[in-house]
Amino acid sequence: MNIQSLTGVLVGAAWLAVAVSVVIVVMRTSRNQDNRGGGRIIVGLAIVAILLTTLSSGLVFIQPEERGIVISAVAPKGYREQALEPGLRFIIPFAEHVTTYPISRQNYTMSIAPNEGANQGDDSITARTSDGQQILVDASVIFQIDPSKIIQVHIEWQNRYINDLVRPQARGIIRDVVSMYRVDEVVSTKRDEMTAAMNERMAKKLQDNGFILIDFVLRNITFSDEYAASVEQKQIAEQQAQQAKFVVEQKKQEAEQARQVAQGAADAVVIRAKADAESRLIQAEAEAKALQLIAQALKDNPDLLNYQYISKLSPNLQVMLVPSNSPFLLPFPSSLTPTPAPTSAAPAPTQTAP
Repeated sequence: MNIQSLTGVLVGAAWLAVAVSVVIVVMRTSRNQDNRGGGRIIVGLAIVAILLTTLSSGLVFIQPEERGIVISAVAPKGYREQALEPGLRFIIPFAEHVTTYPISRQNYTMSIAPNEGANQGDDSITARTSDGQQILVDASVIFQIDPSKIIQVHIEWQNRYINDLVRPQARGIIRDVVSMYRVDEVVSTKRDEMTAAMNERMAKKLQDNGFILIDFVLRNITFSDEYAASVEQKQIAEQQAQQAKFVVEQKKQEAEQARQVAQGAADAVVIRAKADAESRLIQAEAEAKALQLIAQALKDNPDLLNYQYISKLSPNLQVMLVPSNSPFLLPFPSSLTPTPAPTSAAPAPTQTAP
């Protein structure tokens, strides 16, 4: 209990005591009882009650979240030009009184939900976009009175600033800004830009009237049933298109993968063929070089071929018989040239010594 409330209690008690004293005196007088001193008691209690009443009327306690406007019958303008700061303040009793205003943050909400807004029922803002679509907007305005302009607020608005300033300005600004955008921009790409434009305009309007805008919140946007259905169909179509695109991309990837596999197989065949060709070329070159060496060896030593022939024969062969009229397969060396047998009617075998 603050001192202002305490003085109020004391004033009530003092006037109650005066009333009780008067009743007692009247009753005693009606019964012809002695009332000496009763009048002085009543006068004394009345003086105390008047003093307490005067003191109570002159004391004002301003809360920390408030500022006080002194309405004065003795001030030239009818009010004090300085607002009362928080704390216990004194005004001229019976000639002045105080009207307090909150300087704390206030929230005014307009919502389609019946129990969310400042007003009961559907209090959303009906707006129309630049392409003719009707939407419903829920919004909240968070603001406070500028302490340095509290007197201006009292003179211009008193306690009507919510219904006469904040509400109509917010609804009008929302309608004006929404009308500058298409419905698809409102719901997606330009929503932040639209909210910023509303915030800027609302801040300017409130500042001009002695208020500070803390935040302008675009809570929700509701579309007509027809447009909501068309948006849903569009989203379904876009999802189907995305799915079809995904299938096409998947088929392309599968085709590319198959092409790469085929290309890899073809490259492997080519590489293998090149390797075989190079291998055969190397082998042919080696064989040609070997034949060249053999030919050179035979040229330098003609009897080498006969020697190789003989060396390939059985190592145990001592005698070989051939018909007398058959030529030798190879010209044997002179040391091994066989002696022909005498000619006869029947062919006789020829003996050759190794």
